[in-house]
Amino acid sequence: MKITSTAVSLNVEDVPAAAAFLTKHFGFRQEMAADGFASLTRDDAGVHVVFLRRGLATLPDDQRDDHARGVILAFVVDDLEGELARLQAEGVKITMPLTTEEWGERAFQVRDPNGVIVQLVDWNGAPEFGPATRGTAAGSHPRLG
Repeated sequence: MKITSTAVSLNVEDVPAAAAFLTKHFGFRQEMAADGFASLTRDDAGVHVVFLRRGLATLPDDQRDDHARGVILAFVVDDLEGELARLQAEGVKITMPLTTEEWGERAFQVRDPNGVIVQLVDWNGAPEFGPATRGTAAGSHPRLG
């Protein structure tokens, strides 16, 4: 198998609001859109974010009415404090304050207009768990792998 791209698809009530939130506050750009669908990307993100409107007829019956609950859309960033200050200045409500975990991850969270959790993360708290060791036994991350 050869994987040529990666995407996460999230079912939400208001696709335009979700797309506008990631575009305005996180620098994503919309690549494709139609009624009930939007695909967003960033050149540096490594993943496409797709929003699908709940109830969309093209979704299988057992997924059609699901909502993206319990999903954390996490982005590793270089300047966590700077991003926190920027989002606060833009009026984005911080729903989880800046927190440091025992494994070295530092993170804070916001929610988009549909309740989707967006988390910004860095590894400045513990260099031994930084990007150079991620994926090894010493650097495995409980959420990002």
